[in-house]
Amino acid sequence: MTKAKASPAKRFFVEMLTRDIELADAILDLLDNCIDGALRVGSKDKKFPYKGFHAHIDLKPKSFRIVDNCGGIPRKLAEEHAFTFGRKDRGRDGLLGTVGVYGIGMKRAIFKLGTNCVIESRHETDQFSVTIDKGWIDDDDNWELDLTDSAPSMKTAGTSIFIDQLLLPVAIAFTQDKGGFVDEFHQVVQRHYSYIIEKGFEIKVNGKVVSASSLQTLLDVKSFASKDGIAPYVYEAEHNGVTVNLMMGLYEKLPTDQEQEDSEKGVRNKDTAGWTIVCNDRVVVAADKTRLTGWGEASVPAYHSQFIALAGVVIFRSNDAIKLPVTTTKRGIDQNSELFGHVKEIMRDALKHFTSFTNKWKSQSTERDEIQVAAKAVDIRSAALSIPVEKWKAVKKGIQGRRFVPSLPEPVQENKTRRIQFSKPIEEIAVIGAYLLEDSKAKPADVGIASFDWALKKARSI
Repeated sequence: MTKAKASPAKRFFVEMLTRDIELADAILDLLDNCIDGALRVGSKDKKFPYKGFHAHIDLKPKSFRIVDNCGGIPRKLAEEHAFTFGRKDRGRDGLLGTVGVYGIGMKRAIFKLGTNCVIESRHETDQFSVTIDKGWIDDDDNWELDLTDSAPSMKTAGTSIFIDQLLLPVAIAFTQDKGGFVDEFHQVVQRHYSYIIEKGFEIKVNGKVVSASSLQTLLDVKSFASKDGIAPYVYEAEHNGVTVNLMMGLYEKLPTDQEQEDSEKGVRNKDTAGWTIVCNDRVVVAADKTRLTGWGEASVPAYHSQFIALAGVVIFRSNDAIKLPVTTTKRGIDQNSELFGHVKEIMRDALKHFTSFTNKWKSQSTERDEIQVAAKAVDIRSAALSIPVEKWKAVKKGIQGRRFVPSLPEPVQENKTRRIQFSKPIEEIAVIGAYLLEDSKAKPADVGIASFDWALKKARSI
């Protein structure tokens, strides 16, 4: 009897793993490993569990490096699991709440970046290095790597990954042009790791510390005692080992006509509106305004400038990362997840509640200003702590749980105003601005109001 070869081709793994992942996501996989390492080391500080831990990333045209102080790789783990293609020890992290599941992140990132990599690790007093080069990648018969004992160059327990011989697209991306990949990557890290940074973890990109970007919501605490007031929609549940916390509300005052116009033109600085989804402290979806998070489906209106003040967050947490509704890249939501399907129904309900509210308060008025004065900005995650127990209602459908649906204020006075909107050539607007306001550079909205007032005065004088 003869046998047919069924051994894998290493090049197949390299190309398959890297084809469908963006460069930034590949680097973030390495950052996730650092954070998971910090969780394994552990901290007694529950409020700031990452305090004292850091990861420093250097993106250079000829090399890449990430260095952390997050405990390093135990030698036994390195020998048996860390460098395999796929994770065999799924239960290793127990109840730590990490995000690593499949055991491909580090290898995929290395192959995405370059063809020569040196990994150094210090765990307690043990230190070793591993080299992955082009010769090893091209050799289908050699699936083992040499772990070399090395001198203690690392002062603290941690891991260093250095990659040179960068792939050409990577080397081009790492050039320091302002507004290029490096600047964008800094923003991506800020967006996806704000929760972890707030809890003490330090991240530097090319020597620059990444700051946290928190999400707030408007809350009128008096609304809990009275009938109406601005407060967020809040939902909580626990299902199959996953806790769910959902909050949707106004993160700023309702937009003026000028702010809506700026948003439509894309000149608005803020872009917090939409849904943010967090899995085990990592932001996997940021400020989404698409059907992915319920916009524009099942009687929910599609996102537009009227809703720029609406923002929500859904936080999933589980000690078993495989139960989280997250994709293998850890930067997206698994839309086939049954859990996410149930939660999305709640997300749509929250959207309907607040888009209906904004519809009733479209026009600027003294009454609209007054209802917003009493509402103060608070961290959206702490808003639920202010809700009295008796205000919560049980949810009996789906994965059940409980929710608080705010009784939002409605206009008392009949609103007899309507918005007038039209477009005219810029040069004509400048002419009218100079004529009516003595300012050819006046804002289009101001020119429009002045034109209407002038025409109304003329009409009434006839």
